[in-house]
Amino acid sequence: MFIGAHVSTKAGYLGAAKAALQAGASAFQYFPMNPRALRTKSLNERDAAACAAFCREHGLLSIGHAPYALNPAADAEQRELMRTVLISALTIAEACGSVGLVVHFGKYLGKDPLQGYKNIIQLINQALGGWQGRCLLLLENQAGERGHLGTAMEEFVQVRKLCEEPERIGFCFDTCHAFASGLWSGNWPELAERGGALGYFQHVHAVHLNDSLYGAGSRRDRHAGIGTGEVGERAFAELLHSVYFRSIPIVMETAPGTDGTHRAEIARVKALAEGVVLTSKQPER
Repeated sequence: MFIGAHVSTKAGYLGAAKAALQAGASAFQYFPMNPRALRTKSLNERDAAACAAFCREHGLLSIGHAPYALNPAADAEQRELMRTVLISALTIAEACGSVGLVVHFGKYLGKDPLQGYKNIIQLINQALGGWQGRCLLLLENQAGERGHLGTAMEEFVQVRKLCEEPERIGFCFDTCHAFASGLWSGNWPELAERGGALGYFQHVHAVHLNDSLYGAGSRRDRHAGIGTGEVGERAFAELLHSVYFRSIPIVMETAPGTDGTHRAEIARVKALAEGVVLTSKQPER
């Protein structure tokens, strides 16, 4: 399995890949550009190419994460800005050899939720229509903190089907978001069966593996270290044994350990993937 965590790019994209490998990871996530700003970034071709070559040499899988403010559901007056930032992020992720670029499904607070879905489809069509890389656009499920958009598997399947190039679109499944939204209560076999029947999990190309500080259905997006939150180790062990997740990047977005890395948590997740439940802590049902 390809297990790792989010890493900093302070030392560049190659530096991020090296830091991931040193922490015992076989996958990692990074920000191609400033996560707090909604602006494009020039591609450092040499650094990105070195990152891609290093990942190939060491069998590392990576995913980029778009800036938080990139909102695919934004109305038409913001669409050109969203499009240019999205293409910039995709270009960098492609040059780094990444599997895909994770993009939040989007927020739409208008009166007609259907317009939000239309906006997402239009932005994706316009961005991918003007960019021909192989890096996938990976839509991420949401916790439901500011509305219900992006919390149901049916939304993702339908939006992908309605886009002009669905083969270039996949999904990133965030476990904390799924738990917080009420999509997943910890019963993995039930969710896997339903998602497989819908055609959702077949298009999941990355996983954000995060425990939750709050209970199922809380709609509060607060990550916890694996096995230290409300999801519990047994639920994660079930998920990690799923056939859907055997060959895709699985990354934690949790606080690093005392050594400043995710080495201990990566080892913990690898143990869970091998069927070892390390503690008896389980959430109350």
